[in-house]
Amino acid sequence: MPDFTAERPCRILALDGGGAKGFYTLGVLREIEGLIGCRLYEKFDLIFGTSTGAIIAALLALGYSVEEIHGLYREYVPTIMQKKTPCEKSAALAKLSEKVFKEDKFDSVKTGVGVVATKWEIERPMIFKGSVEQAHGRVGTFVPGFGVTIGEAVQASCSAYPFFERKTIKTAMEDEVELIDGGYCANNPTLYAIADALKALKVEREHIRVVSVGVGVYPEPKPGLKMWFAQKYLVSVQLLQKTLEINTQSMDQLRHILFNDIKTVRISDTFEKPEMATDLFEHNLTKLNILRQRGAESFASRENVLREYLL
Repeated sequence: MPDFTAERPCRILALDGGGAKGFYTLGVLREIEGLIGCRLYEKFDLIFGTSTGAIIAALLALGYSVEEIHGLYREYVPTIMQKKTPCEKSAALAKLSEKVFKEDKFDSVKTGVGVVATKWEIERPMIFKGSVEQAHGRVGTFVPGFGVTIGEAVQASCSAYPFFERKTIKTAMEDEVELIDGGYCANNPTLYAIADALKALKVEREHIRVVSVGVGVYPEPKPGLKMWFAQKYLVSVQLLQKTLEINTQSMDQLRHILFNDIKTVRISDTFEKPEMATDLFEHNLTKLNILRQRGAESFASRENVLREYLL
């Protein structure tokens, strides 16, 4: 990592979870990439992500362009979200992960990264990182990404139980750990990224710039069927989504209280029109493309401050 100064601040990109609503995130990031004129790993020193944000963060850290990631999302996300059972959803996610990430491990990343998952048994976060510089302790036994592949870590971060199966990984220390979606502990991973900058990298607070990108807030979809199981499924999805949204807002409120002096731009707008009704399992590509457009529009309202932070 470089020596961070006022002229060369530590730049953080934090990406929320939200399933298919990650298309909104990609709309924001497309414009940011256009603003800076290079791939995002070249500008950001830390890229943290949870769930769908973890997929995007990992791909950005490996050097993918935003448009390349959008192409993958268009091809694979609707297929995964249309699967009916947790087993089918998890199998489709694993297939995508193996195809995209192959056997890449966390020593392959081009910038600092954080992939957030949640330990099922002890209900604590597990954050996969690429550099020992990001360690908060146990430096002597640090292994990038705990020794697992990026694909395994991303699958764990995206395992929105009970709609996906829990993901078991085996670390370099031969520990077997059962994981679920990172959104249960930090659907908005900004605080974890700031903690790395302050405590691990020892960056002065005045030398940190944060771009925190959500997935937008939308009306809840109405059930297409009147049958009791359709109603029950919808209520379950709404409960999961509400849990993640409460977590997101709580984390951002804590950031505002604890780190209000750290320059941060938060991008996650609310869209109230009924036709924008969307949940994290949306698979209609027409609607997902509209979400991407809304992300680009959200960028426009923050373009001046982003220009100040990034150029």
